[in-house]
Amino acid sequence: MSIEVKIPAVGESITSGVLSTWHKQNGDIVHDGEALFTLETDKIATEVPAVGSGKLRIQVEAGQEVKIGQVVASLDDNISGLVSTPEPAPTAAPSVVAEEKNETLSPAARRIVEEENVKLSEVTGTGKHGQVTKSDLIEYLESKGGPPSASRPSAERAIDVPISPVRAAELPSRTTRRRLTPLRKKIAAQLVLAQQNAAMLTTFNECDLSAVLQLRSQYQEGFQKRHGVKLGFMSFFIKAAVEALQSVQAMNARIDGDDLVENHYYDIGVAVGTERGLVVPVIRDADKKSFAELEQEVATYAGKAREGKLHLDDLTGGVFTITNGGIYGSLLSTPILNPPQSGILGMHKIQNRPVVIGDKIEVRPMMYLALSYDHRVVDGQEAVTFLVRVKECVEAPVRLLLQG
Repeated sequence: MSIEVKIPAVGESITSGVLSTWHKQNGDIVHDGEALFTLETDKIATEVPAVGSGKLRIQVEAGQEVKIGQVVASLDDNISGLVSTPEPAPTAAPSVVAEEKNETLSPAARRIVEEENVKLSEVTGTGKHGQVTKSDLIEYLESKGGPPSASRPSAERAIDVPISPVRAAELPSRTTRRRLTPLRKKIAAQLVLAQQNAAMLTTFNECDLSAVLQLRSQYQEGFQKRHGVKLGFMSFFIKAAVEALQSVQAMNARIDGDDLVENHYYDIGVAVGTERGLVVPVIRDADKKSFAELEQEVATYAGKAREGKLHLDDLTGGVFTITNGGIYGSLLSTPILNPPQSGILGMHKIQNRPVVIGDKIEVRPMMYLALSYDHRVVDGQEAVTFLVRVKECVEAPVRLLLQG
């Protein structure tokens, strides 16, 4: 008797995805609960466990688009006397991931393999248990002369003259075409949706981070020893955003058809950049959490995002978003709303600038803040009041500490 392996439902609005990786080979003995394959959707990448034990018969190769409920393999549960001897995979289109011997590429390494069409059998892995790492792949490509699209100029390509078909075939390709990943397609759709469906406007201010930097310097060592995580900047801004949302309730509302929905909770999205794109995990009930709890959750979500282990529930239900372009060096930007939210706060690079303090000019660590908002829901005065409130809280963080 065999057990059908189907693509599970991972969210009400998700109907398909990409079976990106098989964690077991065809013919392996699989035990109930073991990670079987990774499914990438337009929102998350998640490992799907086996729902039974048996000998694996793969029916759909890695890299293929699959529908929810589709049968992709079977498990033969009559496994008495069998040993875990992998069998050749069924004849199908070549799959880069199917060629991998140690089956556990990181998202960054997998991306290089897919983009550069690397044969993993030719790469020596230096990771744990012989795993092929990102560094191994980069070293391999460099030993081969670099990727096809390397920036080294080619004399033949620089001259705009006809080239014979034979000669053209010898030249490196000038472009690479590949399908958008589900996550990248979702990001693109969300950004266009925000631009088309909201009356988006951005207001700016700047804040002096002297007090925050002093607090971090003074208490960093003790904070890290006690809580096992560094005291960063994000917890201050999450706290400040919650305080501002409580003061300007219009920012904590959204339009749903002909209705205005007012939220009375404070689930704050924090944008995290990954190899696959930007994701926004949500800190639940941020108003009830301490600085340490906020920093721990941010660190946990960042790790899960980079490893591709976020769940759908981690990404839904936020009422407001904070994004920090400053970690990449951005001095100023206009962040795009995260629908259906009505506001997003952009943090930027901390830069020493001369500012007037009383009658003197002093050098202070300054940060530009940008608040993009839906003008259908939030008036200009409310938006400015909100951003000023954030500024006041960050510049006098003691009040946040006393409250939380």
